[in-house]
Amino acid sequence: MAFERMADRRPVETAVERDDGVTFLMRGAGGGPDLPHDLVHALVEQELGIADGIWGCVADGVVWGSMRHVSGRQPPHAGERSVRLMKERAAPLHAAEYIADLVRRLSRGEVLPPSAVAASGHPRAALQSAAAALSAAEAEWAALAPGERWVLSWRPPGRQGSTAGRSRGGRGPRGR
Repeated sequence: MAFERMADRRPVETAVERDDGVTFLMRGAGGGPDLPHDLVHALVEQELGIADGIWGCVADGVVWGSMRHVSGRQPPHAGERSVRLMKERAAPLHAAEYIADLVRRLSRGEVLPPSAVAASGHPRAALQSAAAALSAAEAEWAALAPGERWVLSWRPPGRQGSTAGRSRGGRGPRGR
């Protein structure tokens, strides 16, 4: 995945290449000094080992309405598979949204009630560790110049050899 830093709050287009060689551009919220929403998901899902969140679904063949096919041959019946997976994973996707929001709020110093933490299904220490990683990522993102990219290679937890996106490697900012 390659997230390009925008100069302002314009929607961010993220380049996503799946293991099967299919490449998409994914349009999402963010831009300017704030981490793009989809990057928040990638970092939180990776940090907490969430395999069936937004990016696990993309790795498995979900194509969100915000995604535009750029290159590569899609598998037969890709559209039907995408719709089926979205329906089957509605609950885990809802949970992934909740958890990403929760970690984002913790990263900004919000004190959360025990009930909110319990509803996440993750220990407070794990959420706080993810929040610290997100805070560090936010500082790195803000330091990027407009036009620079954050390239992230993401692997769904527990699924060896599968990636939601490929890059020149590693986590963190990369050049143009």
